[in-house]
Amino acid sequence: MIRVRHLLESKKSALYTIGPDAPVLEAVRAMAAHGVGALLVMSGTTLKGIVSERDYARKVVLQGRASADTPVSQIMSSPVLTVSPEATAQHCMVLMTERRIRHLPVVEEDGRVIGVVSIGDLVKSVIEDQQRTIEQLETYIHG
Repeated sequence: MIRVRHLLESKKSALYTIGPDAPVLEAVRAMAAHGVGALLVMSGTTLKGIVSERDYARKVVLQGRASADTPVSQIMSSPVLTVSPEATAQHCMVLMTERRIRHLPVVEEDGRVIGVVSIGDLVKSVIEDQQRTIEQLETYIHG
């Protein structure tokens, strides 16, 4: 069973964050620059929330707010659902499906954020796992 810790080891280790008082426009620019769909909202080392493209579309654009004048804290999702590094990919997929979210921060027992897994990371992991299983079965059948 694939654990979140293994997923994080195989992807870029950068954490993309923004402060709660930053304007939403800065968050959108950062997401675009880094090619990500969400940023962790951090106050120092404390996770305060998560802000996503979906938050921007629903809480800024549709409500006619100004991106430059709205702080991230007003549109972020909080409290944030998190997982431990020992959570399985399958568990994460269930959580994401049930909660209709696309990003899960990964937090150690001491509260330290060590990464984020996206639904794309999980789907890729499941596909790779299934491919390995198929190859093993083919080897067994032909060997």
